[in-house]
Parts: sequence; structure tokens; C-alpha cells
Amino acid sequence: MYTPPPGFHFRVQVLGLDPVADDLRFTEVGGLAVELATEAVPEGGENRFTQKYPGRSIYADLVLRRGLLRHSAVWDWARNAIEDLIVLPLPVDVSLLNESHEPLMTWHLANAYPVRWSVSTLSATSNSYVVESMQLAYQYFRLDKS
Repeated sequence: MYTPPPGFHFRVQVLGLDPVADDLRFTEVGGLAVELATEAVPEGGENRFTQKYPGRSIYADLVLRRGLLRHSAVWDWARNAIEDLIVLPLPVDVSLLNESHEPLMTWHLANAYPVRWSVSTLSATSNSYVVESMQLAYQYFRLDKS
């Protein structure tokens, strides 16, 4: 009987950065999605419906979350893009891992770059960690299944 892999064992790599040990340890990855856009064209002489034709693929932005780090190559990459407008597109790999820490599936994102950074709410009535979120735009992804 097939059992789906757990979603808590994954790895994120920003290829081209030299991160420190904890820099790429994200607690959550979201936005691995693609959809096919369609174009509606009215049917000539027929007013009851329109024809839908396939268009381009649309890829959602990738959202990465982790505990706030004070020193980070990934943060420097995001700050350069968002604050200084020095955008450096880099490949990003997101791998779902098996029990031996080997990739089961890897999403290879082409030309990713940061477009948003945020920090969780600071609250004196909560004892939770501060979480930073980073949103990456990219051109497309290729999925490799091992």
C-alpha cells in the first residue's frame, strides 16, 4: 500500500549564495503551484457561450518562512533586491526528502528573486518566536521525481 511522503522533511537551496549553517533552514515553503491561463473568445454567431483556449502557464510566488536570523546571506540577497534594486536572479531548488535525507522530488525554480520580505507580529502577550517571510518571484519550475 502506498503512503504519501511526509511534508516536513525538505531542503531549500539558493544556488549561487554562500549561506551560513542555519541560513537555508526554513520551517515552511509555500506557493509551489502552476496553472494554465485561458483566453475566452466569443463564438461567432453563437451568444450562449465562449470558446476557451489555452494560454501561458502562470507560476505562483514561492513563500519561505523561518525563524528570524540576525546575519544571513539570504537576507542580504533580499535586501539588495528590495531596498537597493540590485536584483540578482538565482536558481532555487526545493527538495522533498526521504528518510535517508535524499531527494524524492525536486522543484528547480529558474531565475528566482526576492519581491517581498516581512516579519511576524511582535506582541508582548505572546511567547512565540519571530518569524520572517520571504516571497520569491521566478520564471518557471521544472519538477524532477526520483
